[in-house]
Amino acid sequence: MAVKRYNVRMAGLGGQGVVTASHILSNGVVISGAHSSLVPFFGSEKRNAPVESYVRISAEEIYEIGEIIYPNIIMIFHPSVITLGKSYTMPFYTGLKEGGVCVINSGTPINFTPDEKKGLEDMNAKVYYVPCTEIANEVAKTDLATNMGMCGAISAVLGMPDLVSLGGSVKDRFIGKGIVVSGGTAALDSAIEKKFAKKAKLLEANMRTLHATYKYVMDQGWAHPDAKLVDADELVASASGAAV
Repeated sequence: MAVKRYNVRMAGLGGQGVVTASHILSNGVVISGAHSSLVPFFGSEKRNAPVESYVRISAEEIYEIGEIIYPNIIMIFHPSVITLGKSYTMPFYTGLKEGGVCVINSGTPINFTPDEKKGLEDMNAKVYYVPCTEIANEVAKTDLATNMGMCGAISAVLGMPDLVSLGGSVKDRFIGKGIVVSGGTAALDSAIEKKFAKKAKLLEANMRTLHATYKYVMDQGWAHPDAKLVDADELVASASGAAV
């Protein structure tokens, strides 16, 4: 049986928490008992500047480091990465492997150029639109949870990490402070925390956003066969218990 292995390229804008999402996904994979490594890449660390992060995920040990040139998964955190070319990698699907997957944060399909359509068709790429910002606003009452939505969506697509491990990684990130962050990411953390009176509320909002997008992907039939949905209250309780 083939070993599950994924090379994930994330692309978004400064202020969306792209690097935070890569940390959470990678750490969640490690918590689940698999292997992962990540490399963030950003120029000027400011809002709306292009940001990329590269995450390797495998059921076996990983020895490669550095930029991912040939991803089989691409995550687009904002439509303007594509429509306005706000990316370090253009066109956005450059290097995508045959049969690869693009997960795009958008409530509606993007009007690709003829060249983009042909490029995706030639690679037999699958394009999944997940309205992560809309779900974040509905569930967490803030678009600052968009990156949590992207984490939930991609974990369902990949079938790893499982939701409880992913939730444990979120707890480490916002409660345990087990992940070292940059100055800009720390500032974003502060903005997120100010949105909530207590960290327990922040944790619950993030957990429910993870759950909602994970479920959305499953409902669309895009999830990996290994993906398993747990009850939202159970997910919140598992993380809350771990944080006590």
